Amino acid sequence: MTLERGTLLNNRYRIVEILGQGGMGSVYRAIDENLGMEVALKENLFTTDEYARQFRREAIILATLRHPNLTRVTDHFVIEGQGQYLVMDYIEGEDLRQRMDRLGILSEEEVVTIGVAVCEALNYLHTRIPPVVHRDIKPGNIKITPQGQIFLVDFGLAKIIQSGQVTTTGARAMTPGYSPPEQYGTARTDHRSDLFSLGATLYAALTGAIPEDSLARAMDQVELTPIRKRNPKVSKRLAAVIEKSLAVRPDERYQDAEEFKQALLSVRGVTIRRKNGDYIISPPPEVLGEVSEAVEDQASPANEEYLYPPKIRSPQPIPISSPLEEPSRKRRKRKRSGIAWGPIFLFAFLLFAAGIGAYTIYPTWPNGLLAYLPPLRPNSPDIPQASPTLTLANPPSSPVGVGVGLANATASPTPSPGLDFTPTFTPTNTPRPTRTPLPPTLTMTPTPQPTAIGGGSGQIAFASDRSGTTQIWLLNADGSGEAVQITNMPEGACQPAWSPDGQRLVFISPCDKNQELYPGASLFIINADGSGLMPLPNVPGGDFDPAWSPDGNFIAFTSLRNSGRTRIYLLDLRDNSVKRLSEQYSYDRQPAWSSDGSKIAFVTSQKGPIQIWTMDADGKNQQLYTRSANYINLHPVWSLDDEVILFTQIRPGGGLPGLAAVSYKDGEYSEYRYNLGPWPAREARYSPDGLWIAFESWPEGQNHDIYVMAAGGAARTRLTTWEGLDFDPAWRPLLQP
Repeated sequence: MTLERGTLLNNRYRIVEILGQGGMGSVYRAIDENLGMEVALKENLFTTDEYARQFRREAIILATLRHPNLTRVTDHFVIEGQGQYLVMDYIEGEDLRQRMDRLGILSEEEVVTIGVAVCEALNYLHTRIPPVVHRDIKPGNIKITPQGQIFLVDFGLAKIIQSGQVTTTGARAMTPGYSPPEQYGTARTDHRSDLFSLGATLYAALTGAIPEDSLARAMDQVELTPIRKRNPKVSKRLAAVIEKSLAVRPDERYQDAEEFKQALLSVRGVTIRRKNGDYIISPPPEVLGEVSEAVEDQASPANEEYLYPPKIRSPQPIPISSPLEEPSRKRRKRKRSGIAWGPIFLFAFLLFAAGIGAYTIYPTWPNGLLAYLPPLRPNSPDIPQASPTLTLANPPSSPVGVGVGLANATASPTPSPGLDFTPTFTPTNTPRPTRTPLPPTLTMTPTPQPTAIGGGSGQIAFASDRSGTTQIWLLNADGSGEAVQITNMPEGACQPAWSPDGQRLVFISPCDKNQELYPGASLFIINADGSGLMPLPNVPGGDFDPAWSPDGNFIAFTSLRNSGRTRIYLLDLRDNSVKRLSEQYSYDRQPAWSSDGSKIAFVTSQKGPIQIWTMDADGKNQQLYTRSANYINLHPVWSLDDEVILFTQIRPGGGLPGLAAVSYKDGEYSEYRYNLGPWPAREARYSPDGLWIAFESWPEGQNHDIYVMAAGGAARTRLTTWEGLDFDPAWRPLLQP
């Protein structure tokens, strides 16, 4: 369970925001109220007695570490029945992944300086008694402060080697491309494993590409691409140094960090900058206006996902009376004066916030803006709003009910002031699929085929852990009947997406919870009744975010294959061919088809903060679509007439996600946010008729459920009531006559 902002943990640490989240827990920025300082608080949810004792013993050892390139572990504690926690220094600045996103390929001087600084930190760790091995070195775990200092962070996977026995503070985890083959379980990890991961990190910084996966290399499936083939400007000496560190066999790598450091220092023509004894590089910009696509790297082990952005300083309030404006990409030097303007602006902002309330900095939906949500037409400001009225199959006895009537819905036009009509939905009975038990092994007989257009009933597929593991379930959209389990994947399933005829679902597995990235996942297709399970072609890395094209011939998806970057690919179901749509160095994900199939909306961090872009169905003509300053935009979905894109939005610095929509109606850019009060909301989807929205919310702060509401924000109703995690709603297409 994610800790809410403001939670006081262990009577000392006040949660400020979440920095990263994943399968083993979360990392938070918090305030140590005893000392009045910011800290990073790492959570681990493995709470067995043996694990807790091991965690406590090793945390004490980690707390003794003191080195200028290492964060300090200042506290550790276990809350029975909840989790285990490490408290570390909070390092402000950017991580190496963000720097690579911002600058592209780094210079040899910067790469060598970073490598030497990390080698010094590793030499300190590896020569401790007992030795400490980090085991999670990657760009996201190397931080650069505003002063240009270099820090190795996140000891969540560190292990202590005592008397030849291995113990760990975290579960074994791998980051494809950065982890050596022994970390996959082929052998025992030791200090040379860290040298491999550092070499892979430097390789990525020099080339802009992650090296080929070590396990695949160990099995002779692929070979390491030489550095100079990717970047011919790199000197032969530096390329040879880094490539040696990436040897598959540990005894062919450098045997200690000092040897690796000296090899880096031997590269000719490279100047190493030092200040006060510390290795330094050029600092990041004063205000971080760019957010790394893989922000989870700074805070969590491999296989964990981006949910919230890192801390971004000096967020600006957004005007209430106007849509959001595109941020300037230029940073101007300001003339400094003797006046301390920061406190003055802060005081003025606090007065402003106190006057308008916590939620009014978001533009809300004025009366005239229902025109941006088809099929309703504009209202004049002096005409009262009207909302769709609903007939529930099983009306709830309390305001928090279990359904909104849309199963096999038919709309009857009724005159209503200011609207074309107020739809009244009358559900009809439709046989629901029953669960067909699935064997643990896949049925390999079927092959993917294009699907026709049409089909389906008023139902919503979603992911839920109500069976003990996360699986795909199907529920009538009016709340009638019981949810039916569709999948029975041993490692869980989620992210359902319907075929246009409503007869099949594409989904991903493994999946144990709602994440943004799913390393190691693959795509599968299954019939709506749970039969016909079929894997889709994949390669190692991880395929997720599936989206079926409106004509049924293609599935667009995100993949970590090849480079480890999130890129969008297109699977042609007619011949099983796969084509990359993303550009070579982009970090793209979450594709969404326009209703006519000509465009794909997607999320990317190229050229600035994470925004929504569009491209043609063949990947060409990529253009920025949303212009939301430093706000984070995720999970786009098109309206029926393709005039509106609905999406999830997170304010700079983190916090609860909300829903927003953008339109270029009549060529004019307009962006507005749903005013849901304190309710979080994310991953919304339109109903087949465009009148309704299904989304995930957790207003009680704990269990996540599926909710529905009218497209304009009215008639908000709870659809599921499971005391756990319900997420990833997908509305089944309506049957065409």
